[in-house]
Amino acid sequence: MSDARPIAVAIAGAAGRMGREALQALQADPRFRVVGVLVRHAGQALSQANIPQYEEPEQLLLETRPDVWLDLTDARSVVAHTDLCIAQGVSPVVGATGYTPADVERWHQACLRQGIGGIAVPNFAIGALLMMRFAAEAARFFAQAEIIELHHDGKKDAPSGTARRTAEAMAASRAAEAAATTAGPRTDTGIPVAAATATADQPARGWAYCGTPIHSVRLPGLVAHQEVVFGGLGEVLSIRHDSLSRASFMPGVRLACAKVRELRGLVYGLEHLLW
Repeated sequence: MSDARPIAVAIAGAAGRMGREALQALQADPRFRVVGVLVRHAGQALSQANIPQYEEPEQLLLETRPDVWLDLTDARSVVAHTDLCIAQGVSPVVGATGYTPADVERWHQACLRQGIGGIAVPNFAIGALLMMRFAAEAARFFAQAEIIELHHDGKKDAPSGTARRTAEAMAASRAAEAAATTAGPRTDTGIPVAAATATADQPARGWAYCGTPIHSVRLPGLVAHQEVVFGGLGEVLSIRHDSLSRASFMPGVRLACAKVRELRGLVYGLEHLLW
């Protein structure tokens, strides 16, 4: 976009830990103007600026007319919020979880009809995106891997969206490798091996998703961490990313809010803005 004026952003879930961090990050960036925030109880002390607070998303959209809706709420609210903002012609940046692939496709079609862009982001951390990209590349060479994802004890979904996204990327990479060769996917031994899967007899082997077991840890003191461990003949490869504070997500939040209006339709994953 070539507008000289700041991008008007509404933040849903501004009173949460991620929302407060995003509010400060966007207020400190001259490219943006936070025009309103959606909270469960208006009147909370959220920042130094006097930003209008709303408890109803319809009223926020009607009175502030934002360019971008940044949703950092939860599974109970995100789908209805995103449906509403797209219907109003406002570009969504979806940072909450709890939606389905069917929701993403519906949002994509709705954005196309409105002539706007949107993006759903499982993880805003640039390092986490690189971790997923490296894991997808490594999956071409290693037939067996497991994902361990660790988050704070307030995170409600398990496995995380990032872990799911990583397993999807690894499966797609292996499928592409298999399609490109006649002998099947390349592995360290040359023999494809099925990934371990949890069963009634071995319930601790992880929740298999796209062929990769995922182990979820929820503990106080953690923020967001993921390790992908590949095992081969006489070797182990570990690819790990650690978000030590929510500040690690803010470059990605700012990037998504700045670039979302340049898209047409809704895309899934911040990597679409990076490579």
